Amino acid sequence: MKILLSEYAVSTGMGGTYLLEGKAMLHTLASSFSRLGHEVIYTSSGPSIDCGTLVSSREDNINEILEEQAKDCDAALVIAPEELLPEITAIIDDNTLNLGCPFESVAVCSDKLECTRKLENTSLAVPRTYSVNQEIPKDKRWVVKPRYGCASEDTFVSHDPKLEEGQIATEYIEGEHLSVSLICGKETLPLTVNKQMIDIDPEKDESSVDYCGCTTPYPTDRKQELYETAIEATRILNCNGYTGVDIILGDRPYIIDVNPRPTTSLVAITRIMNREIAELLLANALGEPLPQISITGNYSFTKEELI
Repeated sequence: MKILLSEYAVSTGMGGTYLLEGKAMLHTLASSFSRLGHEVIYTSSGPSIDCGTLVSSREDNINEILEEQAKDCDAALVIAPEELLPEITAIIDDNTLNLGCPFESVAVCSDKLECTRKLENTSLAVPRTYSVNQEIPKDKRWVVKPRYGCASEDTFVSHDPKLEEGQIATEYIEGEHLSVSLICGKETLPLTVNKQMIDIDPEKDESSVDYCGCTTPYPTDRKQELYETAIEATRILNCNGYTGVDIILGDRPYIIDVNPRPTTSLVAITRIMNREIAELLLANALGEPLPQISITGNYSFTKEELI
């Protein structure tokens, strides 16, 4: 099969850790499809990886390039910031087999406020969440973050938040910062529970929240509880393909974010999983039974170690 892969930072020239994480995810996916014998093409503004064929792109033409290339491919998978992912996903949905979440699911998950509101009406636990112009109680610490955003971008803890347009405030939950990675579709296959390395000082009046890396798998006797929570959330949100569910594990698993796309945890998982991630993604998209997996050992990385 001919597979189109597109990661936004690589495709448009975004710098910093976005590029590091994006290039690592892109390389992980491209090498997996290539090992299975598929033809891989990927969009890039310049950075190259050691497998697949580079198709030149820029920020001002990425959508047009994706539409053109998708029509000539058997399947595609895209990764992009949450505020851009719905539009890019729609292009893939309209032109080839989407190996990831469909547009409708992406549109809900990418909007942190709408996603939380949808999950509030279920048995799942989510932190109390407020948007601009709502009165925020002063009895709690709050995590202020963009309504659309990723990678802890512009996220901080505050005791007295004053929200600006485009921001939300979520209740600060005490607990372990974890995520669950899973393949969603006709059937759901949990892959791992991951420990998220988060740098935060909640005792300060205001402290930034920084994602620093990942350890997988994370041993916990509450693994089944975490899996069941993530599976139910992705079922409600109609997720498909690789999905990452961010959870704070306190008295209950509290769902913080649902990422309808590959996350950086994928880089660690593929190092210790006995199956190719490409095999799982294709079987899932084609409605075929998902193979059993096994995880051997563990793997950790910091953001700076990704490349």
